[in-house]
Amino acid sequence: MMAITPKDYETKYWPELKSAIDQLLRAIPGQYLPLSYEQVYSCVYKCVCKQLSERLYEDLVKHITNHLETLSVQLQSHAGTDCRCYIEKFGFSLNQYLQALQGIVPVFNYLNRFYIELKLKQDLTAELKKLFVKFVADRHIDTLISLLDNVHLRPLSISPSVISTLIINLHKIRPEYAQLRPQLFARYIPNILPPCSINELNQYKQEVQQMQRDLLTHPEFFSGDQGRKRPCEDDLSLKVPETCLSSANSSWQ
Repeated sequence: MMAITPKDYETKYWPELKSAIDQLLRAIPGQYLPLSYEQVYSCVYKCVCKQLSERLYEDLVKHITNHLETLSVQLQSHAGTDCRCYIEKFGFSLNQYLQALQGIVPVFNYLNRFYIELKLKQDLTAELKKLFVKFVADRHIDTLISLLDNVHLRPLSISPSVISTLIINLHKIRPEYAQLRPQLFARYIPNILPPCSINELNQYKQEVQQMQRDLLTHPEFFSGDQGRKRPCEDDLSLKVPETCLSSANSSWQ
């Protein structure tokens, strides 16, 4: 294997790796990436073999840190304007980052095994999660938790799946966040609260009843009570857009 000079690293190897990292960080969850993992992994392998591990790791951390600092500023612009947009944007960004790690960590696996784990006694996945915590989550967590608490008072104002995924991912990157609002996290993650005692059953019953009252008073909630009619007899006919009906009528004529 030929030697890799500093100039080779700066003009060939790192630019290629940087481009791959950017693609992974910006990819929409579920989106196909036209990325040659074999070629990128080969770049990492050659850099590690040529004693460039330290510089490669420093560049990796610095580049992801820059990305996260920019992301934090973008999120902050939504914090004081549209609460729903802020929560959804934060949830999407965190989910997007965790998906990116599923591509970045395997690409840098050789660096992880022979430098980060062996020499630094650390783990790449854990260290990259810490970056998100430090440069994004810690800066927003107080505002985010407060807004999520308020959302609980307005059922269905935000999709339950969005909130659930966000809470689970926050706990995934830093379990200590659950201690900031145990009751909130306990709605989506088991074993956050201590075991229930028989003396608390009445309290839980009251909470369930209050949740039912909140749902019944929400304008977008439907109880589903259609009497003795079969499902879909009225519901579906009422939900068919007029444009669909007019299109169907023209095709029958």
